[in-house]
Amino acid sequence: MYQPLADLIRPKTLDDVVGQEHILGQGAVLRRLIDSGNIPNLIFYGPSGTGKTTVANIIAEKTHRKLCRLNATTASTADIKEIASQLDTFLAPNGILLYLDEIQSFNKKQQQVLLEHIENGKITLIASTTENPYFYVFNAILSRSTIFEFKQLTPQAVSKAMDRAVSFLAERNALEVTAEPGALEYAASACGGDLRKALNAVEVLFSAADPGKAELRITLADVKAVTQSSSMRYDRDGDNHYDLLSALQKSIRGSDPDAACHYLARLLEAGDMISACRRLMVIAAEDVGLAYPQILPIVKSCVDMAHMLGMPEARIPLADAAVLMATAPKSNSAYLAIGAAQADLRKGKGGTFPRHLQNMHADSYTMEREQGYLYPHDYPNHWVRQQYLPDDLRNTTYYTYGSNKLEQAAKAYWDQVKSQTP
Repeated sequence: MYQPLADLIRPKTLDDVVGQEHILGQGAVLRRLIDSGNIPNLIFYGPSGTGKTTVANIIAEKTHRKLCRLNATTASTADIKEIASQLDTFLAPNGILLYLDEIQSFNKKQQQVLLEHIENGKITLIASTTENPYFYVFNAILSRSTIFEFKQLTPQAVSKAMDRAVSFLAERNALEVTAEPGALEYAASACGGDLRKALNAVEVLFSAADPGKAELRITLADVKAVTQSSSMRYDRDGDNHYDLLSALQKSIRGSDPDAACHYLARLLEAGDMISACRRLMVIAAEDVGLAYPQILPIVKSCVDMAHMLGMPEARIPLADAAVLMATAPKSNSAYLAIGAAQADLRKGKGGTFPRHLQNMHADSYTMEREQGYLYPHDYPNHWVRQQYLPDDLRNTTYYTYGSNKLEQAAKAYWDQVKSQTP
């Protein structure tokens, strides 16, 4: 029966687990918990291929508890009850360790059924998820669990595991293996921190070896063929989607055109041009804003051009927009102003309009004057002092001029105008 390489060489001890030193290194909290044998309910959160299942297996071995596995995408409440029925029998004398993969796929009712069986400690839950558990896991389960984050593996950590895999397969297949310089290093980087992908690539390379030869030469060309674009970690409905959009916006906000191009390229390579376009327009208004107001029609034009061109040419105007915004002066003054105004509204502030601003259901110029409204165009510099905010917000300041050249020029102009008016 076929068994994937990732399962064949799955680590049996914590020392063999690559990466995750922040939780599994000597003295780290999770390692101390596992060594103590007193395992609470745990939730492992992180990308696929980072060791979550492996660590659950090691915990089951060290605690001598029966390990039951469920995948929340296919499991039902009946499956949970079936596992619970084994408690206090010879099938599970030391209790059960339930490893529940993709717990975010359980609905609230299913999670509540699960909760019933982990309350007394006879079933210890180890759940894994690639999504933020604070968004997807029922709060009652969260409050009874300890969350540990598994981070994406570095190429160095992946290389260590790949070397072990190559040695294992070389010995099993009686092959003398050599690798072209940079070939295995490329595979370690191209897998995007997913060890399972890297090991699958190694397995494919060995499976494709010439059966008539006693040696295997791993070439860079072959590695590129089997890894292809596997380094792309992307899920349009998952955390990675929002992390990538956040990274793009923060890079442009931080005026780093190189990082902006990198994250834009990742979005486009993943085929998500629409999200890239939408986020670029948000950035134009939120982060460049009034420091360079011409950016709004410029970015909109770039987005329109991208939609008309389609990929791959669409990358060019989108890159123009990203680099221009990354190198442009920044201002979030209008963003802060509208946020402050909304905050006051949510507090119930605002009241009625000042009478002189109300529409008296007549468009007559004389009627408006009778309301006490002062028509600014009748006054020097087209400005006259009068109240516009509701009474309970009178003299409130929402907008503060940004420190950029354009807004400071506007501030200087209005300071001068207003100083000349009694």
